[in-house]
Amino acid sequence: MISASNLKGVMPAIPTPVNADDTVNVDAARALLRFLLKQGINGILPLGGTGEYGALSRAQRVRMVEATAGETNGSVPVIAGVLDPGYHDAIGSGRELAAAGADALLVLTPYYTNPTQIGIRDYFLRYADESPVPILIYEIPYRTRIAIAPEVLHELSRHERIIGMKACNTDMWHFLRTVAGVDDSFAVLSGEDTLFPLHMAAGARGGIIVTASLLPSAWQRIYRLAAEGKTAEAIAVHRSLIPLMNMAFAETNPGPMKAVMDLIGVNAPELLAPLVQPDAGLAARMREELQKQLGIFEFPKSA
Repeated sequence: MISASNLKGVMPAIPTPVNADDTVNVDAARALLRFLLKQGINGILPLGGTGEYGALSRAQRVRMVEATAGETNGSVPVIAGVLDPGYHDAIGSGRELAAAGADALLVLTPYYTNPTQIGIRDYFLRYADESPVPILIYEIPYRTRIAIAPEVLHELSRHERIIGMKACNTDMWHFLRTVAGVDDSFAVLSGEDTLFPLHMAAGARGGIIVTASLLPSAWQRIYRLAAEGKTAEAIAVHRSLIPLMNMAFAETNPGPMKAVMDLIGVNAPELLAPLVQPDAGLAARMREELQKQLGIFEFPKSA
């Protein structure tokens, strides 16, 4: 069974390639996975926000996890996102995704109801007790409007089936306090492309990174440098990716990324409502920047 020791390195949060009828484009999904596996990534996260979880039907979420688990075939951990706001939908979805092949679940902080910190704690403890596979906490307060107190994260980190978290709180003081008190059996993973080398320097074991779907080797280089304590060098490589990151997040992710994924051999630009195609000028600029970065890092297209 997966544990915190499996959670390290670079784990791309992948877009869900879809057809015009809102179903998963399985061939394109497998092409993306083959591309990433060839680059030696350390794990895969389907069905996060980048994977348009909320816009997919439950059946198509299952289909995406089945395709991911089938293509990876146990070579790397598959961590499926669960982004439902209510407990029963969330645990039901988690059970379906585990049955489809997910090794662990990334469970979003419950939102809209504005729970107390005690309510958040009890939610994750109950989920961990009832989940068929281990879970990671997904804290992203700029989407949910709910932050988890470091002290609550410290307590949750001691549960044997809560093995890590995706940290998307951009408050570095919050991050530092969180890492300072979590259990050794709990892996804090950076969830912010923009802060990754700083999170690594502060104690992250790796990251769940959006733009690693396009440039996995670049992000692995940043990870290796940071893991070796070469923070200044890691930041220098990271700085070279700032133009691409600015464009990738200039409109709601994954719109800009999907518009240019054909450059890595994955032709699946369709988006799910309410997302629409990105501005044509933005897409053109991002295409030019990605071509430049691909030339620098010499990535092969997927087979």
